[in-house]
Amino acid sequence: MKLNSLYKKFALVAAFAAALAACTEDIADVRLDADMSTTQNQNVTAYTAEVEGYIVARNEALTEVGIVYALTEEPTLESGDKVIYEGERSKAAFTVTLTELDYARTYYARAYGIYPGGVVYGEQLTFTTLPRVPMVEINSLVYEEGDSAAFSAEATDAGRGEITERGVVYATTEDPTVETGQKVADDEGGLGEYAGKIKELLGNTTYYVRAYAINGGGVGYGEAMEWTTEVLWPEVETGDVTAVGKTTATLHGATSYDGGADVTARGFVWGLTDEPGLSDNVVDMMAAEGDEFSYVLEGLELSTTYYVRAFATNSKGTAFGETMTFKTLADITQLYVVGNYNGWTNEEGAVVPFIISTETSEGLADGYIYLTAGEIKFIEVLGSWADETTFGDDGAGNLTNPGENIPVAEDGLYYITANLTDMSYSLIKMNWGIIGNATPGGWDGQTALAYEADLNVLKGTFAMTVGEFKFRANDSWSYNYGSDEADGNLRFDGSNIPVEVEGDYAITLDLSTPHEFTYSANRWGIIGNATPGGWDADTFMSWDAEAEVFTVTADLVAGEVKFRANADWAVNFGGDWPALTPGGANMVIADAGNYTLTLDPWTGEGSITLNE
Repeated sequence: MKLNSLYKKFALVAAFAAALAACTEDIADVRLDADMSTTQNQNVTAYTAEVEGYIVARNEALTEVGIVYALTEEPTLESGDKVIYEGERSKAAFTVTLTELDYARTYYARAYGIYPGGVVYGEQLTFTTLPRVPMVEINSLVYEEGDSAAFSAEATDAGRGEITERGVVYATTEDPTVETGQKVADDEGGLGEYAGKIKELLGNTTYYVRAYAINGGGVGYGEAMEWTTEVLWPEVETGDVTAVGKTTATLHGATSYDGGADVTARGFVWGLTDEPGLSDNVVDMMAAEGDEFSYVLEGLELSTTYYVRAFATNSKGTAFGETMTFKTLADITQLYVVGNYNGWTNEEGAVVPFIISTETSEGLADGYIYLTAGEIKFIEVLGSWADETTFGDDGAGNLTNPGENIPVAEDGLYYITANLTDMSYSLIKMNWGIIGNATPGGWDGQTALAYEADLNVLKGTFAMTVGEFKFRANDSWSYNYGSDEADGNLRFDGSNIPVEVEGDYAITLDLSTPHEFTYSANRWGIIGNATPGGWDADTFMSWDAEAEVFTVTADLVAGEVKFRANADWAVNFGGDWPALTPGGANMVIADAGNYTLTLDPWTGEGSITLNE
């Protein structure tokens, strides 16, 4: 700092100016540093402060320099306390530390210098000491069963400051602080009592707890309390049961916490009832390394529900994990059908049609697959042509490993069966249709459905009357499906399906997923504020057999329109012409006029034409 600028920043007191005017050469001038303030780095604490002086002129004339300070303004050597600077005075600046100050008090300080003619003072500096840290104490600490403890504490003295935070801090080492321990802060600050809970404590562990409170002066702590928690229950988890087979399953468990004591036993308990215990089947897993453990159960019963829990024991007792349930597989046979029809695709992960048995079919696997003329084989494991998992014809109409390719005489939808118990198989070409008093042929003859290869379904559109119908194949009741709930799901020899409103219906039969056969019977119409019926009533469409679309011609007004089935929103089309989407947006009719609208309900393709 240049001397000229220092003179500009600081003015000498009036008495010192007069002394200079009298040309007393031995007089030196002192001043406080211009940058000193209580908001700057003066190292002001609750009890100390550093103050810097500056000798402006003729250091050698001064016999003593230092800082004088008091709680009143313009302190002097007579009215205040002083701290003499005892260091070397080779430089103009000097610093002293004021000690034994009172906390949270405003002080006034001045640099002074004594010379043969008297005392000269610098300008006055004001600073305020920080508050003393608060005083706080724990009144009680009550250990609760489990992993928590309740505390009550009190902040008794704010140290002439504002308590902005209070609580307790705890750790497993002595004298924890807010930096080294875990805090439980109270929701409020200030003086007075407060309470709370310390949670998630470890078992059989010594803790140290101190109350704390924070103000502008820092953190105040109470005396530490020491206590030791009791042994807790061990924590154990039951994992998902995996690799469930016909007679085997893999169990998984883990001990995540020992409760503060040695785990003396762990493993699984399992049985046929919920929440199995140590009196049921027990699997000892103490020899397993690490926290996680697993075990393969063997010799289980087919198609049976089992219950399993992991357990762990310490000196507190035995704890159990969540009960997991699994059901072993029935004696199910699943065979993939590969052949000319699918290019002999047999790759792991490929989508290959299959037939499968059920729990009650006694090993008979069956299903419907559309085959082309050529040959097929049955495969148990995709991606493998191993002899033991490949089945073909033995030359006498039965299955053998790997066997010869099985011939397919002609294209068609086939009902395919195979039974590895008696090594039998069959391929029956199926001609499906609908039959019933609601159908064109009545109950006397079935009306044929056509196979749609792109959709892998059977379909047809028919003028239906009020009545009932079923699906039947090969003019034989040995192959028929109905629906007990008329909800789109089919069952062999199920109930007749009702038709409650006469009209043209799009009929779909889906046999592509074994044992999960579905159907739909949809009467299509248009609806919207652009249509004659508005949003309240459908205008129904008729089937155009030549164009193979549903069609309607109607006077429309400007507004919106959608296609929907059976006067219900469960099935509807909207969006952008011509490729409509299920549940798509309303379609806008910009201008009133006479329009023809068409819809292919299987592809979602629609059209609209303004008639001249």
